[in-house]
Amino acid sequence: MIDNRLHRAQKTVSKMITLYCHAHHKPYHTSLCLDCLDLAAYAHRRIERCPYGADKPTCAKCPIHCYQADRREQIRQVMRFAGPRMLLHHPRLAILHLVDGLHKPPTR
Repeated sequence: MIDNRLHRAQKTVSKMITLYCHAHHKPYHTSLCLDCLDLAAYAHRRIERCPYGADKPTCAKCPIHCYQADRREQIRQVMRFAGPRMLLHHPRLAILHLVDGLHKPPTR
């Protein structure tokens, strides 16, 4: 079973991808375009398999890079765009994400 914190991280990244997709790709018949659906599924798998588990730091503070280089660049673009907008659209998740970012990353 996935930890609550990891579930929240998945929910946060999903909301960020949704904000990005709706602003940039404007899907008409679905909630996300196929590329963004694929990115969200990939991000969920990576979060679920994070070696830090419940102690997972935010991606910006993580000492390891679990995303492939091309995916890492995609998620950076999404976060760069959606991050500031999260406070307006999903304030609770945004604040919890900021609080999570205050924690020191675990050492390996």
